[in-house]
Amino acid sequence: MNYGILARYYDALVKDDEATRQWVNWIGRRGRTLLDCACGSGEITRQLAGLYEQTAGMDLSPDMIRAASAKDPENTVTWLAGDMTDLGELGTFDVITCLCDSVNYLDRQGFIQWLDQVHDHLNDGGWLCFDMHSLDRLEEFDQGYVETGTFDDGTQVQWVIESEEDRLYQDFAFYLTDGTTLQEHHVQHVHDPAFVEEELKRRFDIASVTTDFDLPGLQPGEKYFYICRKKETA
Repeated sequence: MNYGILARYYDALVKDDEATRQWVNWIGRRGRTLLDCACGSGEITRQLAGLYEQTAGMDLSPDMIRAASAKDPENTVTWLAGDMTDLGELGTFDVITCLCDSVNYLDRQGFIQWLDQVHDHLNDGGWLCFDMHSLDRLEEFDQGYVETGTFDDGTQVQWVIESEEDRLYQDFAFYLTDGTTLQEHHVQHVHDPAFVEEELKRRFDIASVTTDFDLPGLQPGEKYFYICRKKETA
């Protein structure tokens, strides 16, 4: 997985101001400090910074972090290039988020490792908020999906999504005006909610599970949304 090329066009492909407001409203203010894992181009992170005294955004892709930082000249967010399965010496936070199905880039072992890191880097009673693909996505893309378009600079794009077993494959082809073709291949793992619930309950109390922001519980839809609270230590 590489966001070196996609970082240039990420906002043009997926930026959605209304969805950003929904994510921010869903998370709300739950403390003073927040870490946004896999923050991408930082659209949601920057909005969340208005609710928190200290906000950090982390992404595995240095190109994404550069794109996010370029949109934040006031330095309202601390931008970090790093792996969310190893939060290292970051300290602890009141809230940790991972949005826009970014946890689906983790396989089962990676997901467990990330939960361990989140648990260790949340203050007692701190909040974990994340979303992930629903199982319905596997059926949605079993026949494949193709989207094409042209960016303002004349670059053309083809975006193909296909499912196989418990994975989604996303392939991007960028056709530059000089005749060059650049490609990226992404793999996402669609996790069984039973597995997710079991692992969450080892570390957190699950406060809320919804589908597509506001449908209670697990229902037909695109994404499952989880709000969890770190269990108080004795």
